[in-house]
Amino acid sequence: MSATRSGFDAPNASAAGLKPVRVTLVDDDELTSRGMASMLLGHRDRVELVSAATRDVNPIDIALYDHALSGPARPRRLEQLLADNRLRKVVIFTWNFQPWSATDLIEQGACGYLSKGLTSAQLVEALHSVNAGRVVISAGGGSGDPRGTRTDRGELLTGREADVLSHIASGYSNAEIAATLHLSVNSVKSYIRACYRKIDVESRSQAVLWGLNHGFGGPGASVPATDRVLASS
Repeated sequence: MSATRSGFDAPNASAAGLKPVRVTLVDDDELTSRGMASMLLGHRDRVELVSAATRDVNPIDIALYDHALSGPARPRRLEQLLADNRLRKVVIFTWNFQPWSATDLIEQGACGYLSKGLTSAQLVEALHSVNAGRVVISAGGGSGDPRGTRTDRGELLTGREADVLSHIASGYSNAEIAATLHLSVNSVKSYIRACYRKIDVESRSQAVLWGLNHGFGGPGASVPATDRVLASS
């Protein structure tokens, strides 16, 4: 899997003969609810937006929850949603996109961290990736090839450095990057050090944030659900 490509690995639902992913918005405002319904009209074969009340009849595949709307009650509310066995997965869906908080929320049990700024196509692909068992972090925005990107300090990342940074922004560990790019782990570490120096960061989480803000990693950063997000080894 290339971290610099556009799109996700989820197959086309109708082509595969699969049922649409059943999705609900939890505790959200009417504007977002109406906007979601409108956005997903053209994707009814892949995603079905349902009322949270329908979980009393059929389990819901994914509950989208904006923790920023819960204020001080957010830890308890997320715990309640995760404990509801009628909601198969819970994904954070917010305008207040803060990638550095994704790790903690995912460690608590969330299966993804998505920006409400995603396009309808990006959102649908992210939801299908989550439903297929992936953990997805997606800020949306452009997904152009970052090779040769000039950093905020005016230094130019080489093509290989951009590749490594793209994989970091997509949640790969150093060992996974080495295997994917056919490099030694020591070489990967050398490229990472060079990237950190050029983009002026000191940690992996800072590098992921920089990458997401500069179009690295495609429209979504996804890692296997069994892996730690922002893995450091």
